[in-house]
Amino acid sequence: MSSLTRVPRSARKSPGDRRSEFEPRVLRAVEDLLAEGTPFTELAVQRIAAASGSARSTFYRYFPDKSSLLVRLGELATADLFAAAERWWSAERTERQAGVVDAAAAMIEGVRAHRYLLLALSEVAAYDREVGAYWRARVAAFTELVGARLAADRAAGRVAAQLDPRATAVILTSMVERTMAVACSADTGIEDGELAAALGRAIWLVVYGDAP
Repeated sequence: MSSLTRVPRSARKSPGDRRSEFEPRVLRAVEDLLAEGTPFTELAVQRIAAASGSARSTFYRYFPDKSSLLVRLGELATADLFAAAERWWSAERTERQAGVVDAAAAMIEGVRAHRYLLLALSEVAAYDREVGAYWRARVAAFTELVGARLAADRAAGRVAAQLDPRATAVILTSMVERTMAVACSADTGIEDGELAAALGRAIWLVVYGDAP
């Protein structure tokens, strides 16, 4: 006779469902702890587990170490802001400059929402091999997307013939990455809307300012 308290197998959550519920809790917990001023390197696993309402054993079931934790949280925190930029670079150019300003605004909003985690990601990537490899690969993938679009635009005559797609892609990606880093690490006194407008205009002019 089956136990009256046992959850039926069909009603149990799949590992994917459990992970999709667990990870956002850990993300919020880590960001709250970082916002309190605790450096990521000083965050103990037990403290993260307790703040997320989970057991230490549950934490290690999903994250073998803090490097893998930061990589996964980085993926979650940057998904929306990369998607906003990638949509603009992949779209047809019917919206002109307003489209890139909207994309910049969405990226800035995403950075604001996860500023403490992104600062930790940037800091740890400088000396942690796993975290650094993840972040470099993520930025490189975006740079490749930008370069491919610029090459296509040059072939179609939409940008100046002398524009170098690969070099320009590196310049644009570095400009945006540094702008976002400054925006989330210091009070510049610049409103987000003003920053998005200026960043969008700068990107547009670099790409299309001397177009035929």
